[in-house]
Amino acid sequence: MDSNDDVTRVVRASREIAAPADQLFELIADPSQQPRWDGNDNLGEAAPGQRVRAVGDVFSMTLTGGPVRENHVVEYVEGRRIAWRPAEPGKEPPGHLWRWELEPLEDGRTRVTHTYDWSQLTEEKRLVRARSTTPEMLRASLERLAGLAQR
Repeated sequence: MDSNDDVTRVVRASREIAAPADQLFELIADPSQQPRWDGNDNLGEAAPGQRVRAVGDVFSMTLTGGPVRENHVVEYVEGRRIAWRPAEPGKEPPGHLWRWELEPLEDGRTRVTHTYDWSQLTEEKRLVRARSTTPEMLRASLERLAGLAQR
């Protein structure tokens, strides 16, 4: 039996943000905006003009350490949900996933849920980092997103 079976492989955080879902979705679905709200300080930059529009889209992001990731969009509902699987350029995604879900509430507020799912991660070298991803790290991105949207 794998000694890692007791580790939570799906990490999530949620919060209400005093901004409409469509405004928040624009900040998430436009990769050039993502470094502005990344609470892990892991995202360096993404070229403008990569706004995600559908499952199957791929956007590139340069991480703060310099490597580039191609992010393969695997879930997409305009204004409501987006998820992608990062991969090294030209390679298949190793199995982890980042998801954002937006639920419009009354008074122009939105409940935003951010999920990191590494339940299908197969690449041994990424497991240490995956295990170290906490709900607090996801919450930091939610806080920054809220700060940008509520200005």
